[in-house]
Order: sequence, then C-alpha cells, then structure tokens
Amino acid sequence: MDEHKETLRVGAAVRRRRRRLELTLAVVAGRSGLSVPFLSQVENERARPSMRSLERVADALGTTAVELLAAADPACTVDVVRADDDVSLAGGTPETHVRDLVRGHHQLHAFEYVGDHDEGREFQHRNDELMYVIGGAVEVEAEGRAYRLGPGDSLYLTGGVRHRWRATAADARVLVVAVGDHIEAVDGERR
Repeated sequence: MDEHKETLRVGAAVRRRRRRLELTLAVVAGRSGLSVPFLSQVENERARPSMRSLERVADALGTTAVELLAAADPACTVDVVRADDDVSLAGGTPETHVRDLVRGHHQLHAFEYVGDHDEGREFQHRNDELMYVIGGAVEVEAEGRAYRLGPGDSLYLTGGVRHRWRATAADARVLVVAVGDHIEAVDGERR
C-alpha cells in the first residue's frame, strides 16, 4: 500500500518561486542555461527535471533544489519511505541516483546518494549538514582540505562551509542529513 499518494509537484513550486521573485521564464532560462520551452514544461508538470537541471533552476531562483523539492511536497506528520518506494529524483540510473528519505517541507532533509553525482558542483548551505558513508568510499573537499571517508565514517559541516564531494568507489552510498534552509538554526556564538 502506498502510504504517500501525493505526487511530487516540483513544477508548481518552481512557478510559485519564480512568480514571487517577479521573474519571467526568459530570465530564469538565461540564468540557468536551460531553455524557455523546457522550463515551461517543468512548470506545467509535463517534464520532470533531472537533479542537475533542478539545481540549475534553484540557483537561478536564489534557492536550493532541496528547498524546491520540499515546497513541492506536502508535509506529513508521519511518513514511511520504503526501500522499494519510487522516491528517486529524476535523472538517475540504477547505478547513480539520489533518493529522498524525508518528503515534504520539514526542518530536516535527508537524501541517499548512490554512485557518483556532479562532483564539480560546490555546495554551501546556510545550516549544518552531516554526511554518513553507508558503503564504498567518497572524498570531500572542505575548507581547503580533502577528507577520505569509507563505510561507517561521517563528516559534519557547519552551516556556511563551502564543500564538494565525489565518489571514489563505484559502490558508494552516502546519507546526507541537513537542517532545512528555511530554518534559522544558528548557535549562540554565531548570532
């Protein structure tokens, strides 16, 4: 039985954000490098963007892909994500994909990355993040240092730290847990 019958409406979230910022599709297309027809199809739920395309749209809209996905999905007070649920984000393959483990607009975001992802992309989140290697191996670059992580290793990043990561083994599985960007989560010393 599907305990989460709502379908992800990322296009509606993109449209709401674009309109709130009073931007045209042409402006978002120019900023993201994607075409106006493709963005129109996304907004009208006729096309589902890959995670990379969604990140480009999010950058153009001054937000993150995680926030767009959270805004696209209604929050549930209790939600079970089963191993065989179709919650992988578009654009992946069986060897490489991102699986959303917390659906909806919550204070906590969690994703499972299998295989590699866009290793050239640098991330900087407003709030704290934890990476936990389930299997394989990854290398994370943060604050000018490289950290090699294997199964059972974790890496904590304080909000604001620029970082990038890549899989160094074909069977890499990484759990990423982060405080939502819409949450003001700073400690007393940083206020």
